[in-house]
Amino acid sequence: MPSELSEEERQQFIRAGKISAEALAYGKSLIKPGMRVVDVLDRIEEKIAALGGACAFPPQISLNDVAAHACPDADDPMILEDQLIKLDLGAHVGGAVTDTAVTIDLSGSWGELVKATREALDAALKLVVPGTNIGDIGKTIQEVIQSHGFQPVRNLSGHGIGHFTIHTAPSIPNIDTRDQRKLEEGMTIAIEPFASTGAGFVYESGAAGVLMLAAKKPVRSTITREVLQHIGQYQGLPFARKWLTRAFGSGKTNFALRQLTTQLGILQEYPPLVDRSHGMVSQAEASVLIAEKPVVLTKV
Repeated sequence: MPSELSEEERQQFIRAGKISAEALAYGKSLIKPGMRVVDVLDRIEEKIAALGGACAFPPQISLNDVAAHACPDADDPMILEDQLIKLDLGAHVGGAVTDTAVTIDLSGSWGELVKATREALDAALKLVVPGTNIGDIGKTIQEVIQSHGFQPVRNLSGHGIGHFTIHTAPSIPNIDTRDQRKLEEGMTIAIEPFASTGAGFVYESGAAGVLMLAAKKPVRSTITREVLQHIGQYQGLPFARKWLTRAFGSGKTNFALRQLTTQLGILQEYPPLVDRSHGMVSQAEASVLIAEKPVVLTKV
């Protein structure tokens, strides 16, 4: 059973949703040919802070067959050109997390694919009232995406959002799982359809630019302890490698992260997620507070 939100907590979610929506609209306005990806993401982070929020996770730009989790390091030269771009971001206020995403087609070739995820999200949002079977949401998303001739990404899903928690129960599928669990009043969730021209299944590939604290263990190295202490300010939420690179330099960061990931298992890495057959992928996402009259928290 979801715990009942206090009025203060409810207002924090509403405020965080508005900040996420404004930051997404702002980020979308920056996505133009010739822009450096990391510069766009930096400006989005600054916008979230200026609006009175904090990043619930590092804003990400994933291109073409990359579905999610692409977050370049500070010196990455990648420039926007004619790609299919997924912009995914989230803000929190007082720990109340919201999450939203949009796809922008700079190539002009994938309008139907973008439309498929947008329509799937819109159809799913009509179902988000107490008592709806979670599996029915996935069924609706799958049917809408397939009606456009594409495949839903089977191993990505929406998710619960909470207090300093970006992914929690329940999982909101993008396919018909026949899950009979029901939405309950007071739940806060993110619905997140992905559509693919390819396999509709993603795998991890490449270096991780997003990490998250996974365990607490003693650390001997002074350098690594210093970096870990810095990571504490993110309060268990995901963070960007580039944030550490800018604070400590690449050498110190790389040394500490090797210890904290491979050697000690204190941090979890989240590499980019790529379509298995390298099909193009689109995404749409909104956060919702479940009630008899649902509140779409990230509505523009």
